[in-house]
Amino acid sequence: MTAPAPQQDWPPLSPIRTGIRGRCPRCGKGRLFNGFLTLRDRCDHCGLDYGYADPADGPAFFVICFGCVPAVIFTLWIQLRYDPPAWVHLVTSLPFLLLTCILPLRPLKGWLVCSQYFFNSGEGRLARDPEDRR
Repeated sequence: MTAPAPQQDWPPLSPIRTGIRGRCPRCGKGRLFNGFLTLRDRCDHCGLDYGYADPADGPAFFVICFGCVPAVIFTLWIQLRYDPPAWVHLVTSLPFLLLTCILPLRPLKGWLVCSQYFFNSGEGRLARDPEDRR
């Protein structure tokens, strides 16, 4: 078993730059993903535990809003403007839909995970005591 990385001050890194590249939000060198969308347990470089990360449905929401909607509008435009046979949609609309929906998922998930680290966000809690609100 290897020794944990020594404690050091890590400079704040941009969540956009580290997240889109799929890098660790603390050191910027370790990998964030183990596969296409599966998060690793921890950074392989600095040892940061990724247990805090919970992007939930955020990446899918952004893809639906900014990827699927334009793809469907494009498909409807082709249909209404040219009224092509169905095979035309298989070679135009389907690849466009797949590209705009699948490719952005990983960078968006990385950005959301790195933003959670950068802004030190956590699960919401109800304050029971006015002293706890500080």
